[in-house]
Amino acid sequence: MERDSSDEEDDRENLIDSNHASKIRRSSFEIGEFQSRVSRSFAFNKRYLIVIFLAVFLIIAFFSFDIGRLFRSTSSVRIAPKVDRMREAELHALYLLRNQQIELLNLWNRTSTRSKPESLIPNVNSTSSNSSSNATLGPASKPLPPSISFDDFRSALFDQIKLNKEIQETLLSAHRVGNVSDLADDDAGPAFVGFGADTCRKVDRTVLRQTIEWKPKSNRYLFAICISGQMSNHLICLQKHMFFAALLSRMLVLPSPKFDYQYDRVIDIDHLNQCFGRKVAISFEEFSESKKGHLHIDRFICYMAKPPCFLDEEQVKRLKALGISMGKLESAWPEDAKLAEPKKRVVDEILPKFSCDDEVLAIGDIFYADVEEEWVMQPGGPLAHKCKTVIQPSRLIMLTAQRFVQTFLGGNFVALHFRRHGFLKFCNAKKESCFFPVPQAAECILRVAERANAPVIYLSTDAAESETNLLQSLTLLNGKMIPLVKRPTHTSVEKWDALLYRNHLGGDDQVDAMLDKTICAMSNVFIGASGSTFTEDILRLRKDLGYASVCDEYLCRGEQPNFIADSE
Repeated sequence: MERDSSDEEDDRENLIDSNHASKIRRSSFEIGEFQSRVSRSFAFNKRYLIVIFLAVFLIIAFFSFDIGRLFRSTSSVRIAPKVDRMREAELHALYLLRNQQIELLNLWNRTSTRSKPESLIPNVNSTSSNSSSNATLGPASKPLPPSISFDDFRSALFDQIKLNKEIQETLLSAHRVGNVSDLADDDAGPAFVGFGADTCRKVDRTVLRQTIEWKPKSNRYLFAICISGQMSNHLICLQKHMFFAALLSRMLVLPSPKFDYQYDRVIDIDHLNQCFGRKVAISFEEFSESKKGHLHIDRFICYMAKPPCFLDEEQVKRLKALGISMGKLESAWPEDAKLAEPKKRVVDEILPKFSCDDEVLAIGDIFYADVEEEWVMQPGGPLAHKCKTVIQPSRLIMLTAQRFVQTFLGGNFVALHFRRHGFLKFCNAKKESCFFPVPQAAECILRVAERANAPVIYLSTDAAESETNLLQSLTLLNGKMIPLVKRPTHTSVEKWDALLYRNHLGGDDQVDAMLDKTICAMSNVFIGASGSTFTEDILRLRKDLGYASVCDEYLCRGEQPNFIADSE
């Protein structure tokens, strides 16, 4: 088809020559490239300007800066790796010490088994060719002497465990920030749970006792007379009368409450007879009824020569006022009257002097009698019976003591008999005084409390508040106060002592004293007062009832008061 010429002209106008177009594109690119080059050159120069500016600024800052401080900071950076290495070494040493303590605690627990102490001691003393064992002991270690007791070995071992613990605390203090340690105590492991709880274990009572049977003859009596001191002295006197009654095959007549204490308020009389499975003791009232009021002591053989039977004229009159008639007082050993202290006696000396066929025999107060001490003082006493102890607190007092412990003390506590009234003059008259200043006493108490790991201390004392308040302020262990708990006065709100008041025993001084003894006897560890019969009766109860601990001791045992007043 033939095209119109006008159309061709239009196409030509619309079409552009390729050469011409390329020239146009190239020239336009050159203009853009020039602009780009100019802008890149400007940006490049700008960066140079910034670098130059920063360089100038750094030079100025360098010369205006304290060069010495710069060097010092540089040196500290160099020392930092040494600090890290020291820190790592200390933490590693702490790790090793903790492992050592675990092994020591394992050894401690193994000593609780029933093995002969000799099986342990020679291994410590013997020289071994094994280099590892020598390395364990170390060059500074001193062998334990062969004569050391098993308890002393355990005590020395525990001291080393405490020292190890102290070393750990010292190492931890270097890594402590505030109250938080870098090495937390929570990862110590189960071996440290209850640390120290086994240090004050119970005394083993499996040792066989030396005993005699108490089988009284019918219508043969030993009339008990106890007059020296307070209730504790009288209870000790009664125990010795029981021993004499068993030796002489006689029934014991307990003292009249009009002449002595009312014993049935504090001790269990029925329990006494039940322990022996037969009637071995009767009350004064029962004895009087059996004699229909005609009371006569057929034979009065005095164990104590001076004063005879330990009786003075006033006390003899009081006995006669009860309707008791008696013959002349005679001494078993008249020569003892010249002695300052009674001689020690054995059974073979007692029997020939006091054996007789008279119906009613009296030997006077024998609190100070020293007869077969090891035999008499053994746990459970010298007599064969089926109970833990023969003379024990009454059932009501026992229950009240248990309720008090459950209310105020719990299952782990230390008991302290802190005797003060009249003790200053008494102790200073002795060769070694037993009256300690309160600050010194507090130090001794804290040592025992730390060893026992007990959170509370029961305080049985006759001290004034000025002394007990000072003592309380000083009983601080690791910055924490250990409470000293005393029996509160009775109120109707508290129910722990309701049994005593319901049975008309509350407020009785002797009942309160026996309650104090019972609470102290139930403690994990007991600290007593040397020279006090109150303490001695608590120790007897603890031994008999099975509460005695290897940590039981007299206050500041082995020490002297750091200050002693002049005598009058």
